[in-house]
Amino acid sequence: MIIRDVVINGTGFRVALTDQTIRQVRDLKSLYAMSCEDPESFDQISSQISGIISSIAATAEPTVTDGDLDGFIQEIIKMVDNRTAAVEELTAGTGRAKTKKRAAKTRRSRM
Repeated sequence: MIIRDVVINGTGFRVALTDQTIRQVRDLKSLYAMSCEDPESFDQISSQISGIISSIAATAEPTVTDGDLDGFIQEIIKMVDNRTAAVEELTAGTGRAKTKKRAAKTRRSRM
């Protein structure tokens, strides 16, 4: 769990980025994409979008007001995207290090 502070329209919020919140953000982004690809389906998925947004907002202290909700959700999405990118970068770096070690070991064993 990662605790972050964000300021939206001058109001400070504290939010916990849990695995569940991260999954909800990914689901939300997927639903947004689906609604953009097929605008006719927006009515069908808007209640799902609303439910996920409410659930994410409920993790904040203090309570997020309607006027701050859009900015709050945008900040949470950015946080999750940044965290995902950092994890992928670390994972890619670890993979490269192992590959270099294997290559060096292979060269030594051939000699």
